[in-house]
Amino acid sequence: MRHIVICLMMMLSITAHANEADRLKQADFPAQSQELVLKNQAVLTYLWADVYAAALYAPATLSARQAWNQQKALRLVLYYYRDIDRSDVIKAATTTLERQQASARLKPELDQLHASFRNIRKGDRYALDFHPGRGLNLEINGQVVFSSRNEALARAYLGIWLAPKGLSEELRGKLLK
Repeated sequence: MRHIVICLMMMLSITAHANEADRLKQADFPAQSQELVLKNQAVLTYLWADVYAAALYAPATLSARQAWNQQKALRLVLYYYRDIDRSDVIKAATTTLERQQASARLKPELDQLHASFRNIRKGDRYALDFHPGRGLNLEINGQVVFSSRNEALARAYLGIWLAPKGLSEELRGKLLK
């Protein structure tokens, strides 16, 4: 009986790995984005449904973790596999930021950032692009829809995916490995 359970677990893990590889292929993240290189990518699954693939780009000379810890340039790209209502995205972001105890002083800019969101459609790409001294840009399908020079805002918002107590510790671990 124990051998059957072990075999089933191995089969499920192989299927999950193959599925993630297929999903990442579907997301088709380029090896380079602007002057940054692809460091890691992963799929976020919620209740057995793939929600999006995430790709993290950083300078070639640094690991993803080093770039995050040293507050260097980063680009986080999300490729969505399903439609999601903008209010659900904003609620998830707000809940995560509260859990991470983001500064209340960021609220006016967070509201502006969230106002630029739209309902997500399958195949959409959202990107958070951060460069020290320039700040944060939010892109939707390649078009900049929000910009801020506030580096604390950039750190807090990227922290939804990259800081402890974020949306998914598993996703965070894969992106920062």
